[in-house]
Amino acid sequence: MNTKGKTALIWIFSILFTLSLAVYQRLTGPTYPVRGSLEIAGQKVKYRLIRSEESIEPAEVIIKNAPKGTEGSIRYKRLNVDEEWTEVAFSLNGDKLSAWLPEQPPAGKLEYFAELTYDGVQYALNTEPVVIRFTGPVPDYVLIPHIFFMFLAMLFSTRTGIEAIFKRKHTRSLALYTTVFFFLGGMILGPIVQKYAFDAYWTGWPFGHDLTDNKTLVAFIAWLIAYFRLRKNENNRGWAIAASIILLLVYLIPHSMFGSELDYSTGDINTGK
Repeated sequence: MNTKGKTALIWIFSILFTLSLAVYQRLTGPTYPVRGSLEIAGQKVKYRLIRSEESIEPAEVIIKNAPKGTEGSIRYKRLNVDEEWTEVAFSLNGDKLSAWLPEQPPAGKLEYFAELTYDGVQYALNTEPVVIRFTGPVPDYVLIPHIFFMFLAMLFSTRTGIEAIFKRKHTRSLALYTTVFFFLGGMILGPIVQKYAFDAYWTGWPFGHDLTDNKTLVAFIAWLIAYFRLRKNENNRGWAIAASIILLLVYLIPHSMFGSELDYSTGDINTGK
């Protein structure tokens, strides 16, 4: 196979690999809804226990395909607050059952249980409390470029790592693209997204313990060092390989873990929870 064919295969692999990582992050993150199904009266009933919502509207918990006559309720309270549980009933909303959790300030969290009742039999949808966090709304013109540049950063990181492993000639230029994309997506647009969501640009080191901010900082420093080492000597490919591995490990850590949390007693937003 000629050089162009090999390059095309490397790009195809890098794209597919990056897409797989993006799906993994989405499915394993603490904001992805808890989905499941159970059988009631011979029907497969699907449910969606939401774990993230904007602070400007109530969060809808959805039950689909429930048999006629199915009832249910949600018990919720504010997370880490010593208070009584509040109960809200599911109601018919078109072809589904819905119950709404009240909106909370940015970084506010609720914990809740959901259950259904049919013909006197109760069905618990979760045995451990589901935690939902509310965020301030982030405009699409900020969020979309953030996601776009973070995707490009991971794509070019993977591509640069492969280039370095096979000692090909474009390692330094690809490392530059990776560093620039990661700077734009993670160090510029990332803090802007967080400002909209939680009213703080940066909650990682040295100001807090936010895992997303800290892992972003570590990965950016790794790529910055790798680029300057390659700029000094193009044979320093090991730095690019190390930086690509570090960014891969960063992406394997579920997004939004140990993020901001509202302290209801003081009204302050704590980081690293």
